Amino acid sequence: MKAASVVEIKQELKNNSSSQLIDLCLRLARFKKENKELLTYLLFEAHDEQAFIAAVKMEIDDSFAQLPHTNAYLTKKSLRKILRTTNKYNRYIASKTAEVELLMHYCIKLKSSGLLRRLGTAVKNLYMQQLKKIEAAIGTLHEDLQYDYRKEMNFLQAV
Repeated sequence: MKAASVVEIKQELKNNSSSQLIDLCLRLARFKKENKELLTYLLFEAHDEQAFIAAVKMEIDDSFAQLPHTNAYLTKKSLRKILRTTNKYNRYIASKTAEVELLMHYCIKLKSSGLLRRLGTAVKNLYMQQLKKIEAAIGTLHEDLQYDYRKEMNFLQAV
């Protein structure tokens, strides 16, 4: 089965009644956890983006606090999982400012944990990739925000 384009889906959704749209959304939410999480964000948390960002930062902090420090393999795997979760929330918010804030928080936590030196090249490469993503996202922001975030980036780039 070939999926329809976004334009075709939009046209078809315009033709449906509100009760049909509710049924479609509920059916969509049943199939995947991410769909349900996105709907939850859009319905309940999108109106207060700063509170959502603060909650995600707390989740990142908690995840870093629970990292397994005894096994390097599990630590690297957990770091990638935290990053996957952070990127998922970035997709939900769809804001470059929020993306910069969350990725910077992740990098600050990673750098302050001391794992960059201890775990070697793979984690350092992961860190450097995130710095590139942050730099690209900063380039799309307003000049005042760019200045503020670049000051923070100077701290992160001094590895």
